[in-house]
Amino acid sequence: MTRAHRSGARTRWVAAAAVTALGAGTVRARRRLAALPVLDPVPAGDPAPQPLPGWHLITAPGVTADPATLRAAADHAVREGLRVVDLVPARLDAESTLGLLRLLDPAAHRTDRCAPGHGAGHALLVADDVHRRAGLDAGTPPRSVADVFRLVRTLKEYAPDATGWALAPGLTVPPPDPARHAEELRARGLPPALLSAAQLAGLALLVKCLVSAPRWGAAVTALYWLQPAAVLGPARGPRPAGLARATAARPLHALSTALRTLATPAAQESDPVGEAARRAAYARELAAGTDRFFEPRRTDCPWCSAPGPAVRLRTPDLLQGKPGRFTLEECRHCGHTFQNPRLTPDGLDFYYRDFYEGLGGDGAALVLGRMNGTYRDRAEMLRPFTTPRAWLDVGTAAAHFCNAARSVWPDTRFDGLDMGEGVHAAERRGWIDTGYQGQFPDLADRLTGRYDTVSMHHYLEHTRDPFAELDAAVKVLAPGGHLLIELPDPESRVGRLLGRYWLPWFQPQHQHLIPAGNLKQALTDRGFTVLAEQQGAAHQPNGDFLGAVALAANGLAPDPRAPWATVPDTPARRAARSAVQAMAVPCYAAALALDGLRTAVARVTDGGNAYRLLARKELG
Repeated sequence: MTRAHRSGARTRWVAAAAVTALGAGTVRARRRLAALPVLDPVPAGDPAPQPLPGWHLITAPGVTADPATLRAAADHAVREGLRVVDLVPARLDAESTLGLLRLLDPAAHRTDRCAPGHGAGHALLVADDVHRRAGLDAGTPPRSVADVFRLVRTLKEYAPDATGWALAPGLTVPPPDPARHAEELRARGLPPALLSAAQLAGLALLVKCLVSAPRWGAAVTALYWLQPAAVLGPARGPRPAGLARATAARPLHALSTALRTLATPAAQESDPVGEAARRAAYARELAAGTDRFFEPRRTDCPWCSAPGPAVRLRTPDLLQGKPGRFTLEECRHCGHTFQNPRLTPDGLDFYYRDFYEGLGGDGAALVLGRMNGTYRDRAEMLRPFTTPRAWLDVGTAAAHFCNAARSVWPDTRFDGLDMGEGVHAAERRGWIDTGYQGQFPDLADRLTGRYDTVSMHHYLEHTRDPFAELDAAVKVLAPGGHLLIELPDPESRVGRLLGRYWLPWFQPQHQHLIPAGNLKQALTDRGFTVLAEQQGAAHQPNGDFLGAVALAANGLAPDPRAPWATVPDTPARRAARSAVQAMAVPCYAAALALDGLRTAVARVTDGGNAYRLLARKELG
């Protein structure tokens, strides 16, 4: 077979895959659109709609709603038990409607307590209690569609299972502003440059298919071109403005939107004084070097005290790109893997800063909010053994697990403990009943015997002394109580394959990576009986190959705008980072496919990148 024939065959396969993906996306969008309720019109002859006591209407500039629409929206909310309703304009433009349907599954997100809040960005009907708890009484009205996008993400957190969406025929909206597209993507929690690069790559793929495999290329191009009409044409409710024109001009519109978005300057820091203060604070700390953040290297294993551990890997900070190099060593006797030399408390504070809160808070929340299935699986693990009444989640961060677990155990009291401020925000949102801020061993005495269930999900590997954490769990649990632990599995073969680019190594945050056998023995030594172990079921999807691509791309071109960056923030460095991220797009696609296969294999073979143990504290 000649090179041209091989190239044509590959293109046909790629085009066939694109047709399949576009077809599936079209069917999915139609299904989601069908699940979107349409507000009932007010019957003729009904009295004039009255003001809505107990509700607040929040709109973007230029958006108006007639009184009948507001009454219908309030009636719908009461009937469905909703506290927040995102009103989707029936005349919303086609691309905005398609973009919403890519992000929002109305049926699934209605019951998914951890699903991010996505909406049309034009109008929200909010109940008094949610409006008050979210602190909106003293807030300023939205200044743009982007502000409404941000607001619906916040409100979904305060009404995690009482947020809904409805098409509102009586809602009048202005045309979209292309100049604000990048800002609106950022408000949704999406990366404008990466998405635009992917859009351009998709258009280039269409051209390639048309040239190299004309019949398949024509099929994929036609499906892409006609997708707006196929999804929105004969649909109940939406009447997108200019649907025929938007369909006809779709490729040109996509090209111009992607180029304009790439050309849009990066978002400016909304608090330049705060940005300058952060840069100055990091500069002061880094001026003294990073060696002071490390303890002396130890020559024995912290788990079994055996001498002579061996180096497993060395790596820089591929997560945030902060200066410093880190070493993981493995005990030749028990297999325990640990950071050596270990970070001091000041070092941990430096490397954790702006990761889960501060600058990195939105990104961390976005990742944690996409794990509802994992959270439910963890909670379900107790079902054959007990019905929890009082549950303490240690290392709860923003309490996403507790929020999701409430749908499995609605009558259980969930409390959370963490070092960060997120526990107090979780308490305000109602995700936990009580939040404790501090170190678990320090708080254990005041919580002695108070809980029948304690969980530690991807927490123990972050701690300086895992034995002290397990001893604290013994104190806090009542006799017969259950301890649920989930950890990355350092015995994973993929971890050895990917080396420093295996995400669960998670340097510099992970201090100890504990083999399952070691942890089971430590639990037995403390009077626990191990009831169940899960490995394949505990596997973290997209934690292997997708994570490796992200770490590699970040390592090649760290963000020069980060306040801890040690290189000048120049246009050339920003362009280099954007170029690396753009070139990584096909790698992300391939990694996503590999992770899907890896997850399926892990579930069957019971060998993934993590494991769970459920143990019972025995009586006496």
